[in-house]
Amino acid sequence: MTQRIETRDPVLVRAAEAETVGAAPTLVTLLADVSTTGGVMSSARTQLGVGADGAAPHYHTGSSEMFFMLGGKLEVLVGEEIVTVSEGDMLVVPPLTTHAFRAAADSPADVLIVFVPGVERFDYFRLLEKVGHGAATVQDLLDSQEKFDNHFVESPVWTESAKSRQ
Repeated sequence: MTQRIETRDPVLVRAAEAETVGAAPTLVTLLADVSTTGGVMSSARTQLGVGADGAAPHYHTGSSEMFFMLGGKLEVLVGEEIVTVSEGDMLVVPPLTTHAFRAAADSPADVLIVFVPGVERFDYFRLLEKVGHGAATVQDLLDSQEKFDNHFVESPVWTESAKSRQ
């Protein structure tokens, strides 16, 4: 039996051509979405100012999420534990694992985030930007959970940790 291998075109994203959403202290550079990669993966670079929040506790049903630290430090909730990842570190969060992230209280964070297999994320990040500008509501975000496979949950560990930072 011969296995059929599907071929795809290479994907090159020039920094000057990548779309960026958000505003300081949180910028997200949209690199490759599933429509570009044939569903293999999606990726974005997220830059957070010192202590800035990234994502609230959530999980994905179909994708692993990889965090590769380009610079700084990132606090990441993984299940019931909070780990700090630093420049050069990589963390992979498997499907169905609750996670959240933010820059460390004493450091900015610059992180490459990759979803495997890919999931449409660009419109999710655009929606987050609209919520931030008041052009969409938190309810719109909650209504999009199935579409973007981004399911928000409560995390007492994350909530307590945030309180201790104030």
